[in-house]
Amino acid sequence: MSPSFTAVRRVLNTTAYLSPRLLGGHVWRLFCEPVARDKVRDAQRPVHDQAVVENITVNGKKVVTYRWGEGGNPVLLIHGFGGRAANFAGFVHGLQRLGVPALSYDAFGHGDSEGRGVTILDHLAVLRQLQDEHGPFRAVIGHSFGGTTGYLALRRGIKADRLVSIASVGEFASLPSTFCRQLGLRPVYARELRRRTELLFASEPDPWNSFSPVHRPEEIEQPVLVVHDRDDREVSVEQGRRIAAAYGDRAEFLETEGLGHRRILGDRTVITKVLAFAVGDEATPDE
Repeated sequence: MSPSFTAVRRVLNTTAYLSPRLLGGHVWRLFCEPVARDKVRDAQRPVHDQAVVENITVNGKKVVTYRWGEGGNPVLLIHGFGGRAANFAGFVHGLQRLGVPALSYDAFGHGDSEGRGVTILDHLAVLRQLQDEHGPFRAVIGHSFGGTTGYLALRRGIKADRLVSIASVGEFASLPSTFCRQLGLRPVYARELRRRTELLFASEPDPWNSFSPVHRPEEIEQPVLVVHDRDDREVSVEQGRRIAAAYGDRAEFLETEGLGHRRILGDRTVITKVLAFAVGDEATPDE
């Protein structure tokens, strides 16, 4: 953690004794807006540059989309908070070898898209527009918050044959406390984040449950693959285990070790097993 953020954390925790709402807006922005936009890494560049890049407008903002391959239903890839479409370069490479088209996008406030922050309903709005043009999807593969979004998307009309979530939160209500624990912020800020979240989603009857993958699993009929690393420091592996348990016989659970929250996207074994589940074939992405 940078010295500058350590100083900010000290101020926030000191202020928490007086009024969490006084600086709650700063914590809220950290909760909803990535500190910096993820850049395309050198290893991702060859795949990234092969994409057909298009711009669509969703809720008045430009969203950059990426498409690889033609013909047939694409596999839809949803990145996590702080990420971008290029994070799935290894998966796209594997899909290219299989002749399966892939589709992804940079969410609001991420990559090359407009905006500052993104919510789960923002993701859903993008997915609906992509479905109108490119759907239905052969599979949806989501990482972290993107995986959590995938469950809500299938429950709310996005069509896909299969769903894969990687390092995803199963219980939406755990996000505020997990966020504050990771940043070393006092629990009072978690309560403030919950208050602001409930205001943001005031039109939703029960966002904490309805946005959770473990909520009403019977509403998702598709086979599900849950992938989680036991050394994930951002989202506990217990979250993945709870998702898999909720879906019972319809779910497969792949538990890895030593990959953490982000490196899991670049692991060859994970990519091969995910694509085998998603498209029903074996891939060797690194060849």
